[in-house]
Amino acid sequence: MNIRKVGVIGAGQMGNGIAHVCALAGYDVLLHDVSVERIQAGLATINGNMTRQVGSGRISAAERDAALDRIGIAEGLDAFEATDLVIESATENEAIKRKIFADLCPHLREDALIATNTSSISITRLAASTDRPEKFIGVHFMNPVPVMELVELVRGIATDDDTFDSVRDLAKKLGKQIANAEDFPAFIVNRILLPMINEAVYTLYEGVGSVESIDKAMRLGANHPMGPLQLADFIGLDTCLSIMQVLHDGLSDSKYRPCPLLVKYVEAGWLGRKTQRGFYDYRGDKPVPTR
Repeated sequence: MNIRKVGVIGAGQMGNGIAHVCALAGYDVLLHDVSVERIQAGLATINGNMTRQVGSGRISAAERDAALDRIGIAEGLDAFEATDLVIESATENEAIKRKIFADLCPHLREDALIATNTSSISITRLAASTDRPEKFIGVHFMNPVPVMELVELVRGIATDDDTFDSVRDLAKKLGKQIANAEDFPAFIVNRILLPMINEAVYTLYEGVGSVESIDKAMRLGANHPMGPLQLADFIGLDTCLSIMQVLHDGLSDSKYRPCPLLVKYVEAGWLGRKTQRGFYDYRGDKPVPTR
């Protein structure tokens, strides 16, 4: 398929990033969320991020303005009837995603493709909730989408070659590098990354080190650009927990058991940067460790 118009479901940090890069690459984009206010907030973030790109010389002001003009608001899923591809980027919850696909499919053309930006959930299982599993694929962007080069492409058991080729070509036009991953829990990046973050939380939970010392140790001792607990806050502790639960349930191995401290933070609503508190408190001028 020659993809020209892309729908994005979810205007949060991943969805608005996907809309951002698609619009800059010349695609017409429709952005949807549960409310117009959420969509407007996503558009404001896109505008701010593109303006920073203009300031750094990565794009021109004319390119920013043209890209913003390509992004439209989809108040309802019926607005996607003219799209060639819809990318779902809702919260990392399988029941929510399956409901979205059930509601979405009746509004799409028969030849339209569906992609999910899930970071861990089975592509085959999600595809089975649609009326077109052969036209369904996983396309896992990294956060922040405008900055990170990688996209994991994940085929479900029914994904056909035309769907894979079309979405691969789109990812390349977005300037992304592609890693092909098999449809196993959490794919490649999060299969490796999230257990490391979970182990860092266990290290904190067991009193081996403080938040500050754990992050400093991994930054300076392993040359990581960001400490694992700081990174968890950036990802969102609810997302980290969801991925660990998918790994634990899908692989039935105790090494993937989510740390009780991670569960406690999520139960408290301390989800990281997006709620201003996680392993760090972001409400002041400088982040302060919470443990």
